[in-house]
Amino acid sequence: MTINIRPCQLDQLSLLRDVSIETYRDTFEESNSEALMQQYLDDALTEEKLSQQLQTVGSYFYFIYFADQVAGFLKVNIDAAQSDDVAKDSLEIERFYIRKLFLRNGLGNKLMQFAYNLGQEFGKSAVWLGVWEHNVPALAFYHAHGFQQVGEHPFDMAGDLQTDLLLKREL
Repeated sequence: MTINIRPCQLDQLSLLRDVSIETYRDTFEESNSEALMQQYLDDALTEEKLSQQLQTVGSYFYFIYFADQVAGFLKVNIDAAQSDDVAKDSLEIERFYIRKLFLRNGLGNKLMQFAYNLGQEFGKSAVWLGVWEHNVPALAFYHAHGFQQVGEHPFDMAGDLQTDLLLKREL
């Protein structure tokens, strides 16, 4: 099967929103109430907010395609676009999602390698990300990729403060 990674374009905004909502729900709905989940999605993943993020200098979205179907996406930030000051000369992986239908096809590894390559292209010496402390599958994946915890910060899930662990990996 053919795997491609391509930048998300502004005219793909509806697709980005749909995939963002689908993957966020799949990842977190079992651990949060429906009301909390819906409030977060309504606040954080609007087309207006995603459009602003797509047009922010230093923020980049990419779709990963598996057999010409969108299988997931990646959002990275550099420089002033980063959500936190975790590591000097680094690239932030802000969002990293593979759709359930496409799990177990090695796409996460391909997308992660793509992120490393982006970091190197941007002249960065490390990549970092935040991951919910209770997201055991994601933590295992990131640790298998050599990420180590360097801190934590609060994540506001529609008024419910949760803890994200901050993980970093040298390039």
